[in-house]
Amino acid sequence: MFVKSVRDVVAAREIPAVQADVGVRDACELMDAFDIGALLVLEGPSLVGILSERDVVRRCVLAGYDPVETPVSAIMTGDPATVQADQGLADAIAALEQGGFRHLPVMDGETPIGLLSIRDVPVEYLMLWERFHQMKGS
Repeated sequence: MFVKSVRDVVAAREIPAVQADVGVRDACELMDAFDIGALLVLEGPSLVGILSERDVVRRCVLAGYDPVETPVSAIMTGDPATVQADQGLADAIAALEQGGFRHLPVMDGETPIGLLSIRDVPVEYLMLWERFHQMKGS
């Protein structure tokens, strides 16, 4: 299958998202159910942040907060970098690499439609990306 855009990668999947007022523990259960290391954080239909496993460990567990009582909004990363659904995978890979991210919210205009994980990018694209940068550097 030839993947043309980020939309092609995230299409036909449920959006891994949680409302901002949900408890961290419930969000972790959802991450486990999706088998993914991050969730989009929404207020109504709007993207307000992203919650990663790293956020949970550093900002909740190690900070001594109760994951049952602590809302996701208290530990999420607000105003995350995003990629538009119709952008190419090269743009998404560049954003992941430049930001040091493993997950990137996918937007259709202002509407969140998915979450791109570095694991979602076909290996061939990653190999081509790496080769391109090697050639560019020489």
